[in-house]
Amino acid sequence: MRKVYSDIRKCISCRSCEIACAVRHSLSGDLYRALSEEPTPKRLVKVMKTQLEPFPLRCHHCEEAACIDACKTGATRRDLLTGKVLVDRDKCVGCWMCVMVCPFGAVFPDMKTEKAVKCDLCEEHESPACVAACPTRALFFEEFEEFEKAYNASRARRLALK
Repeated sequence: MRKVYSDIRKCISCRSCEIACAVRHSLSGDLYRALSEEPTPKRLVKVMKTQLEPFPLRCHHCEEAACIDACKTGATRRDLLTGKVLVDRDKCVGCWMCVMVCPFGAVFPDMKTEKAVKCDLCEEHESPACVAACPTRALFFEEFEEFEKAYNASRARRLALK
C-alpha cells in the first residue's frame, strides 16, 4: 500500500502541508474561499516541533490499527480495496477512544463537530495534497520499499559530499 513517508531531515516546518491538507478538505477547494467557510476546514496533518527536528504528524494507516480495534461504533475502519484506515464521521460518536489509543497521536478530536479526524490520504484523489505542497520534497507517497531506496540514495549522496 502506498503511504506518506517523511524525510524529516528535509522538513523546515513551513506548514505548507497543513495548508494544502485543509484546502483539499474544504468545501470550495480554494484557499481564499476556505478561509471564510463554516465549518472551518480541518487539517488532517500537523507539523510538530521537537527538540531534534520538526516533522509532519499524520496517520500511518497501520497494518494492525489500534484505532480500529478501539472503535466501538465501527466508525473507524479499513477500506478493503485500498487498505486505508478511514473514519466514517456519520458513525463517529466522539468517544475519543481512537485518539487515546493511536501510538503516534495522529488521530485528532474535532471539538466543534465532536468527531475524530485523521489523515485519509486524500481519499477522493490520486495523491495526497501534502506531498505536492511540500517545497523541500520531504514528503513521499510511495510503497515503503520505494521510499527506503530514495532515502538511502539521498543519504549516500550526502555522505559522499562530506
